[in-house]
Amino acid sequence: MGTVVEASNKDTNGSFLNTNPTVVFVLGGPGSGKGTQCANVVQNFGYTHLSAGDLLRAEIKSGSENGTMIQNMIKEGKIVPSEVTIKLLQRAIQENGNDKFLIDGFPRNEENRAAFEKVTGIEPTFVLYFDCPEEEMERRLLSRNQGREDDNIETIRKRFKVFLESSLPVINYYDAKGKVRKIDAARPVEDVFESVKAIFGPKNEKAD
Repeated sequence: MGTVVEASNKDTNGSFLNTNPTVVFVLGGPGSGKGTQCANVVQNFGYTHLSAGDLLRAEIKSGSENGTMIQNMIKEGKIVPSEVTIKLLQRAIQENGNDKFLIDGFPRNEENRAAFEKVTGIEPTFVLYFDCPEEEMERRLLSRNQGREDDNIETIRKRFKVFLESSLPVINYYDAKGKVRKIDAARPVEDVFESVKAIFGPKNEKAD
């Protein structure tokens, strides 16, 4: 399966791989405030925000053959293969025209991470990790009250457990390479953004 993706990658993405976009992975547990801070970074630093979940949902809505396959897998409780998600991310990067991207909620696990680097040839510039205690994330999700069915206490705890088991190995992998920028996300939104700004500010943005 990998060989087909790699072959098409070489055929169609030569110029894409040469442009060497800046990619920042944004990770954090459910309720850690990733979405809010991504919106701030987009507004202040000109990044494009890509959410793996949003791309999958958009593909399902499009009614494409790929979208139907994704929908069926989700219905059956199966995990969508890494390469499907990666191809959607890759296409979004290619079609966007920007050269700076926040990829939110991906990679979810080590297998995602290894497949992304292998298929796209891109390593993230760094990983923005929103570190937030479980009790605080729980409090935020329960008070969010947006009628999301996955915002009940049992589901929240399950999602948190999955995050710890799956995503922490990814964070540890990049941490060993000196690529993790850890943010204390338990503070008020404005304080968190001050820390985020310090990471994305001019001294950290390499001159093109």
